[in-house]
Amino acid sequence: MNDETRFHPTDRDDGPVKEDPPAHMPVILGIDDLRPLPRATRIARTSSEGIQLLQEHRGIFIDELWLDHDLGGDDTILPVVSLLEEAAFNDRPFHIGTVFVHSANPIGAETVVRSLSHWRYNVRRATA
Repeated sequence: MNDETRFHPTDRDDGPVKEDPPAHMPVILGIDDLRPLPRATRIARTSSEGIQLLQEHRGIFIDELWLDHDLGGDDTILPVVSLLEEAAFNDRPFHIGTVFVHSANPIGAETVVRSLSHWRYNVRRATA
């Protein structure tokens, strides 16, 4: 064996090379009856689907939550807003980076913004 291939006591073998952890995949949820919301990773089309979607993400950081006020027929986003308010009231708010309200209904949108802002959710008016 020549000197170039000989193992020296100062050589180290730390095992397999460790890969970087996977990049964070953002969680972007949308509750809207019509819009495609291309950035959303999951979309609910009714308030009851929206509640279920949020409950599935309980304890998971939601980067963005997109809300439309009018969800077709008599359905609105208000049951979802009530869920978020109740969670905050019970000191267990959902962990959401930003809630975007993108409704064409200005009065309904303002109601959602005011309600969620009161409970210290980061809320913004937006266009989808």
